[in-house]
Amino acid sequence: MNSTDMLDMNTTAMGDINSTSMGDMNRTGMLDLGGGQMIMMSQMTFYWGKSTEIFFSGWPGPSSGMYAVALVMVFVIAMLVEWISHTKFINSTTNNKIVVGLLQTAMYGVRIGLAYLVMLAVMSFNVGVLLAAIAGYTTGFLLFGSRVFRDSSQMLPYEKASDLPPLNC
Repeated sequence: MNSTDMLDMNTTAMGDINSTSMGDMNRTGMLDLGGGQMIMMSQMTFYWGKSTEIFFSGWPGPSSGMYAVALVMVFVIAMLVEWISHTKFINSTTNNKIVVGLLQTAMYGVRIGLAYLVMLAVMSFNVGVLLAAIAGYTTGFLLFGSRVFRDSSQMLPYEKASDLPPLNC
């Protein structure tokens, strides 16, 4: 069997995808090939609109209100990542290295998990979600990482500003 036969077999089994119009794709990203055959399609370019899926299948749905809730959720999660990244939780007088190490590891895991949630939301390729993530990270840095709201004279020169290393993308 050569590659042309395999291509013909795939075209027959899957339907002729090239002749199927995008009008046959419903809002869930399923492309109806006819005959009960469906293919999952996803948006691969940035677009503007409330019709998107973030985190869960079918969420936020077609509602403008739920889309706004989703944008606020992405914004808050991005701010939480910055808060965790720039806050000192562990007391510097703690002598138990095991407890300190476990706390740092737990905080690191939470921070990375939240950062991945923001990344997955942005992978919806919705411009509103991208802007909410950028605004959340930026606002979080302004509030927790910049010197605007922090008195640097109270920090000793050898003290670190946070318990965790910088977040790298």
